[in-house]
Order: sequence, then C-alpha cells, then structure tokens
Amino acid sequence: MAPSSSSFARPLAVQLKLVGNGLLNAPSCVDELLALLNDAEDLLANVDQGQSIPRLDSLLPVMKALIADSLLKHSVEGVRVSVAYCLSEIMRISAPEEPYNDDQMKVIFELIVESFSKLSQASTQFYEKTLSILETVARVKACLLMLDLKCDTLVVQMFQNFWAFIRSDPTDDVLWAVEQIMTDILSE
Repeated sequence: MAPSSSSFARPLAVQLKLVGNGLLNAPSCVDELLALLNDAEDLLANVDQGQSIPRLDSLLPVMKALIADSLLKHSVEGVRVSVAYCLSEIMRISAPEEPYNDDQMKVIFELIVESFSKLSQASTQFYEKTLSILETVARVKACLLMLDLKCDTLVVQMFQNFWAFIRSDPTDDVLWAVEQIMTDILSE
C-alpha cells in the first residue's frame, strides 16, 4: 500500500495515523504488510526528535500496532526487520523518554538484537535496514536502556553478534556504531 501522490500533500500527522490504522488491521498478505511497513518507515524517518504533542498523538496507532505479537514475532524475517527499524525510529523520536513500558521495551530490544545478526551478511536484502537500526541505537544511546532494564543476557548476545560481524571486515559506519554502543555500555 504505497502512498499515492496525493498522500504526499497530506500532513505527516494524518499520514502517520492512516498507516498506523492500517497496521492495526494488518493485512494477511506479506507483500501488502511489507508495503505498509515501508510506508511507516518512510514516515517515521521524517519525524524529528522531540516533536510536539499533536504529532506524537499521531504516532499512537503506529506505536500500538508495532508492539503486537503478530508483528513482533512474525514468521517472515523481512517483516521482523522492518518492525525493528520502525521501533528504532520510535525510540529516536521519543528519546530520551521510553516510548513503551519496561516489558515491551525488553521484547523490542530482543527483536533489535536479533536484527543485528544480519550485519554479518552484507549481501543480504536486510543489511542496509539493519545498519540504520544499529546507527540509530548508537546515536540515541538506546543501549543504555538495556542496562537499566537489566537485559544483561541480551547485552551479551548483542556483543556476540558484534564480534561475529566485526570479523567480516565491516564498513567504517558499522565500526563507529559498534564502538559507540560498546563504549557506552562498558562505561556505565
């Protein structure tokens, strides 16, 4: 469900609500779901951190949809990576506040750490999206929240994922993000 040319003229808040409502009633067709998630990705990437309350209210349908088990635990890897991307954008937008409750954040971090395993295969279709997730987590220091939530096992798993793809001669962007995350965690 790609946005029509007329939807680009609509305010971002309206588009976010429409996509959020679409995700709340997620289509069973994977291609349609991925198209809707791609729309959400594009829209969320255009929301600045620290937006006004009306703009944040327009995020509520998207935020609610993204934490549904049907999306978080979807059987299709591409759906899970897209959901992780959207959730990392929501963390960026709401930083330094937590966008979800502690239990939901733990599940979100599980999904994000799972997505990091895709970085060891630069040729996969998920690499660029996963790299964006990694860079967002590094920029907003979201990994520190993992420590606050006592996700120690998840931090270890994340570090193991990092070691796995560091050996594959990663780009400078990847190295910067990994170094930033590891430094932030180790200095806490």
